[in-house]
Amino acid sequence: MYGEGMTGPDPHPAPGGGAGVDGVRALDPQQLGAYFVLTEAVSLLQYHVEQQLRAEGGLSYVQFQLLARLADAHGPLTMTQLADGVVYSRSGLTYQADLLEKAGLIARGPSPDDDRATLVTITGNGLALVDRVLPGHVQVIRRLLFDPLSGDDLHHLGDIMTRVRDHMRAQPPRSAAPRKHRPSPTSPAPTQP
Repeated sequence: MYGEGMTGPDPHPAPGGGAGVDGVRALDPQQLGAYFVLTEAVSLLQYHVEQQLRAEGGLSYVQFQLLARLADAHGPLTMTQLADGVVYSRSGLTYQADLLEKAGLIARGPSPDDDRATLVTITGNGLALVDRVLPGHVQVIRRLLFDPLSGDDLHHLGDIMTRVRDHMRAQPPRSAAPRKHRPSPTSPAPTQP
């Protein structure tokens, strides 16, 4: 699946390339280890951040991201700018914005410059909530992410993650990816050999 250590010897070896299933080269042990450590660290950090935000503000992580971006912008942002900034689907973002608007934390309205754009602004209540949860948020981030790192570690981590993020953002957006053909419910099921 990921590498030989995960599934045993590759059942479909490719001559000279180490390619696995469907011609995709397996991850080497160092790549696999880095991948697992990164995903586990991100999951642990996000879990603790989410717990703090829910306990102190009744917010999900995505809702906090939206409020924090709006607070930092010092003015309205479009829904597109928010979706790009938090890397979230447009439909999911609309749902989260609906919840925040009903709670009186944001306000939405049409853009005077673009009929298709919706502008989002944080309200006074939204700013007050960000101010209330931010100290605890900073404590969680500092304790879990930054306390075990030296200044050099932090510099290297920032450099590495910036390169990874920039590489990922340079890829075509999910909305531009070709859709996989899915058989219709009336299509006959494929036969097994």
